[in-house]
Amino acid sequence: MFADFFHFKTRQRSPDDNQGFITATVTPPAEPRNQRVEQVILICWVLIAVKHIAVIWAVSHYAVPFHQLWINAPTFFLGLLATLAYYRTA
Repeated sequence: MFADFFHFKTRQRSPDDNQGFITATVTPPAEPRNQRVEQVILICWVLIAVKHIAVIWAVSHYAVPFHQLWINAPTFFLGLLATLAYYRTA
C-alpha cells in the first residue's frame, strides 16, 4: 500500500498494475427453496395473526393504558423482516 502511495506524486504505473484486479467470477447455481422452511414461515405467520387477534381482544376487553399497536407492530415488522431476508437470500 505504501509503495503505491509513494508513486502517487510521480504518477508512474508499475508493470504489475493489472494483476490485482479480478478477471472472472464463478457463481454457483441457486439452491432451490426448502419446502419445510416455507411451511414453518407460514405457520409462524398464522401464529402472528392469532397473537394479533388475542392482543386486540385483550386490549379492548381489559383496561390497559396502551394501544395494541405497541405490541402488534414490532411483531409484524420483525416477522416481515425475517420473511423478506429469507426470500431475498433463497
